[in-house]
Amino acid sequence: MWFKNLQIYRITNWNITPAALEEALAQHALQDCLSMEMQSRGWVAPKAEGEAFVHTLGQHMLIAFGVEKKLLPSTVITQFAKARAVELEEQQGYKPGRKQMKEIKEAVTDELLPRAFALRRKTYAWIDPQAGWFVVDASSPAKADELLETLHKSLADISFALVKTQLSPSSAMTGWLAGDDVPASFTIDRDCELRGTGDEKATVRYVRHALDSEEIVRHVKEGKEATRLAMTWRDKLSFVLNENMQLKRIAPLDIIKEQGEGADDLFDSDFAIMTGELSKLLPDLLDALGGEEVKGI
Repeated sequence: MWFKNLQIYRITNWNITPAALEEALAQHALQDCLSMEMQSRGWVAPKAEGEAFVHTLGQHMLIAFGVEKKLLPSTVITQFAKARAVELEEQQGYKPGRKQMKEIKEAVTDELLPRAFALRRKTYAWIDPQAGWFVVDASSPAKADELLETLHKSLADISFALVKTQLSPSSAMTGWLAGDDVPASFTIDRDCELRGTGDEKATVRYVRHALDSEEIVRHVKEGKEATRLAMTWRDKLSFVLNENMQLKRIAPLDIIKEQGEGADDLFDSDFAIMTGELSKLLPDLLDALGGEEVKGI
């Protein structure tokens, strides 16, 4: 299991053992949606159903936040409501008004909800208290916030802060595209996004395109700033860095994949390799961005 996207936090307060964390998460486990519930949230086992809520490997911990959500598309509700409105019109001799249609839709929703299909999704978080990392595998800040909000409800006396660097990712990426030296641990790949600073925010995207061309430099000279840049770290991991210090599309390269081949437990093998490599990548990335700002609460 490899994280695909990183929302990166610094642990600013963490005084809990893996055993205490296990107990706290177990008390807030994900439950099936009740018949009249649209959504249920809680903790699930990260490795396999029925196993521990905290998967440990050395100093590293892995937890998983689960959401069960019922599928009841608005188009389905509208379809049933229209049929119900036709029946009502025949009974009362005139079409239902706006208020009556609202009541019909609410009644239809209540009737269909117990029969709706439910889907589950997981959001993982990697915790390294010794190094101070709390990293969520989420494609958007909203999904990471969802996990953190539930964690704060499950535990007291913990806190986190988004990682901030002396040099903003946008400034650094723009400089590298303009010709500044790229830190030795990194190479620039072939995808990027440049956005203008004017009112129109004109945006140019390059996909599978050489980024060392005069065309790119011209855009930078015209005032555009890099908001996304595809990079590779030490020929081991490729990723896209964005302006908000999020890493997306993380992919282990062949040299990393070969390390996990033949392992008896691929989940544990991948987790060990992933945490080992990310533990080196993150400090390198912070150094490339001028170092970390002084942490706040």
